[in-house]
Amino acid sequence: MDLALLRTFVTVHRAGSFTRAAALLGLSQPAVTGQIRTLERQLGRPLFLRQARGVTPTTIGDELAHRAAPHLDALVEIAETGLAEDSGVRTLHLAGPPEFTAQRALPALTPLIAQGLSLRTSFFANAEENLEGLAAGHHDLAITTARPRGGLLLATPLCDEEHVLVASPRWAARLGHSVLREGHVVLSRLPVVEVHESLPLVSRYWAAVFDSRPAAAAAVIAPDLRAVLECAAAGAGLAVLPRYLCENALERGEVVALLDPPVPPLRTYFLAVRAGTLTLPRVARAHEWLLRAAVDW
Repeated sequence: MDLALLRTFVTVHRAGSFTRAAALLGLSQPAVTGQIRTLERQLGRPLFLRQARGVTPTTIGDELAHRAAPHLDALVEIAETGLAEDSGVRTLHLAGPPEFTAQRALPALTPLIAQGLSLRTSFFANAEENLEGLAAGHHDLAITTARPRGGLLLATPLCDEEHVLVASPRWAARLGHSVLREGHVVLSRLPVVEVHESLPLVSRYWAAVFDSRPAAAAAVIAPDLRAVLECAAAGAGLAVLPRYLCENALERGEVVALLDPPVPPLRTYFLAVRAGTLTLPRVARAHEWLLRAAVDW
């Protein structure tokens, strides 16, 4: 049996789509379809049921994938290891949100550099961009706030991020105890510093804490949470920020937490990989290292 046909088959099985598998393999969709038909003719059995959106494996298809995938992954691992030994470098391509990746993930992975790992990073604030790049093979690992669907990508919860409503001490002094009495009514009069016009962080906070939507106007839009923090500290308006990012500023008194809700809003980060790639040493090591470091986050 042709290994190239099996490789295409396993890729389609994991991707759940001829189109997605073609992108991963660098082939045209007709070429992928033709290879699957050739394999089906050789086996005398259908391997996939064609549907409006993608394909579903038959019982025979599932059985073949279960038996063939580990061996194909092992061959890929051997090839990858050989290349790494020849070049002396093992490169890991990591994608994630710029602030979290810069302040959490990269420092956690730094010790692996001494073990011969080389890091290349891509920053995408949008979770879908991270997952699309991972699915297309541009990244080995992706840190994302969205859990991927389907069998192509696998995700493990990494950590929860607590969100804090902050403003400069000047704004906090002006508001006084009215925040506790009138809540979002008072806060909605303040200008907002955010990463996008849709106010994603403020809207999520308002929904979780006040069960409402914010009526505040955006004063500053900056697509980087570090810039949002600096603007809030300078008095531009209120902002919702992850605690890890603003914790030092809170301790120094540069910003003040306006509320202390009993259950603070949380956002979960996931560590995503393509199915089968955790057999690769560089991916497995970085994946394990990040999960271990996240215990203290």
